[in-house]
Amino acid sequence: MTAANLGRVSDSSSKSRVDGRELDQLRPVTIKRSWLSQAEGSVLVSFGRTTVLCNASVTEGVPRWRQGSGLGWVTAEYEMLPRATDTRSQRESRKGRIGGRTHEISRLVGRSLRAVVDYRALGENTIVLDCDVLQADGGTRTASITGAFVALWDAVAWLRERGSLAGEPLTGSVQAISAGLVGGVPMLDLAYEEDSRADTDMNIVMSGSGDFIEVQGTAEGQPFNRALLGDLLDLGTKGCAELKAAQQEALGVQL
Repeated sequence: MTAANLGRVSDSSSKSRVDGRELDQLRPVTIKRSWLSQAEGSVLVSFGRTTVLCNASVTEGVPRWRQGSGLGWVTAEYEMLPRATDTRSQRESRKGRIGGRTHEISRLVGRSLRAVVDYRALGENTIVLDCDVLQADGGTRTASITGAFVALWDAVAWLRERGSLAGEPLTGSVQAISAGLVGGVPMLDLAYEEDSRADTDMNIVMSGSGDFIEVQGTAEGQPFNRALLGDLLDLGTKGCAELKAAQQEALGVQL
């Protein structure tokens, strides 16, 4: 989708959206740092009504399989709290097993963050990102990734202040957003009502340099063609650039 095409999407009737947004418009984004005083990095991130608490915890040392390598490790865990949705869901810890969706999103968040980490510069330290969904209205994984990066930044700063780094471990920034085809119309940052009836649903993870880290696209109804793929990627690129600006504002730095 060219700049002209994006303009046409923006000019389309906003009545197609549940909240009156333009088709290429993000929901209101807020990123609040230092939400918890105990964590080395803590961020409350909201994409509209979707709200996720992202905490970064630092421990000295690395998993056994990495000991003695001089390399650090970054990983993530994701979970949705019982009343994050319209009906209460049982805590997965009470079930005695973690669901497949939870595992899949946890791995996605971890992969996305590790894409911009220099393990050797991190030294033999481990940073765990916990992403707990307080309220879900679509886009929980993309909000988790976007907020977790800011929490990771603060955790790295905490290590730097204590002289515990071997270098500068962050090689870039990470943002993520959803896009999809709803009623035949490409849209950015789907709320749940839109996502639940999307013909095509896509999650796009990008680096701050504008490169793709991961793209997850699924045809819920009819298969999509190359042209539509390009349209959705262009929407995602626009959205991630705006999320990068929100991260920069929250951090007070240029990423």
